[in-house]
Amino acid sequence: MTRTSEEGSPGAPDDASPAFGVSDDAPPGSGDERLAELFAFLRRRLTGEYEIDEFGFDPELNDKVLLELIRPVYRHWFRVETLGLENVPAESGALVVANHSGTLPVDALMMQVALHDEAHRAVRLLGADLVYQLPVLGHLSRKTGHTLACPEDADRLLRKGELVGVFPEGFKGVGKPFSQRYRLQRFGRGGFVASAIRAGVPIIPCAIVGAEEIYPKIGDLPVLARLLGLPYLPITPFFPWLGPLGLVPLPSKWLIEFGEPIRTDDYDPIDADDPMLVFNLTDQVRETIQHQLDALRRRRGPAFQPLF
Repeated sequence: MTRTSEEGSPGAPDDASPAFGVSDDAPPGSGDERLAELFAFLRRRLTGEYEIDEFGFDPELNDKVLLELIRPVYRHWFRVETLGLENVPAESGALVVANHSGTLPVDALMMQVALHDEAHRAVRLLGADLVYQLPVLGHLSRKTGHTLACPEDADRLLRKGELVGVFPEGFKGVGKPFSQRYRLQRFGRGGFVASAIRAGVPIIPCAIVGAEEIYPKIGDLPVLARLLGLPYLPITPFFPWLGPLGLVPLPSKWLIEFGEPIRTDDYDPIDADDPMLVFNLTDQVRETIQHQLDALRRRRGPAFQPLF
């Protein structure tokens, strides 16, 4: 029977080794070890001898299967480089606040790989209601450690010492037109700031450069989007003209930077109910990320660089 842990989810492993514990440059004969690990993994899945936490997070499935599927895109297609990893706490709770863009939320997945592989932390991303209304996507999101973007879930995770990730722009950011690339949209009412204050954890501003170019949004199909219950249905230079081929993201060069922590432990938890204080701190976080984005774009240079 599947076991549920309420002590907090396990963190990421100490290295970014491939699935089933065998590296790409393992010595000859390691194929037997890989096969043994695979059979042991399948046995645990079939017998239910694996742990999930109260939010549905399945660390083993996430580490050995789901992240393995994403990692080649991270390393070889987008060639992600990370900066400021020393600003991510090694163990304690923190709230990572990032810009959102790219037409499809691929940036959330790339940030998840970055924190897992480079900072050795499992990040618990907060997702929109729409994600959990879709049966397959909602189930997979829970398995990878994501949960609903609501104050209750955010507070519980932060108080347990988890690393939590949030994209305050929401659909306004991820669905904005290409002409507005790297211009931060509104950050909502600052609920994420209130959660950080209540838990007394630092806010880590995160800037992601590269996602804006993967699906350049040049138009929209609002009527069809409403019929499908979607916030938008994009038109890009390749979609829907090339059909499924138009869903292949362009190989832009990515940089992800984790900025200096913004402390909240100087505040009293009751300050989370002060709308002016929350607004000012939200604006500070937004301005910080915008400055990071501007500097990162200059540092990166051209969006499209040789793959090899």
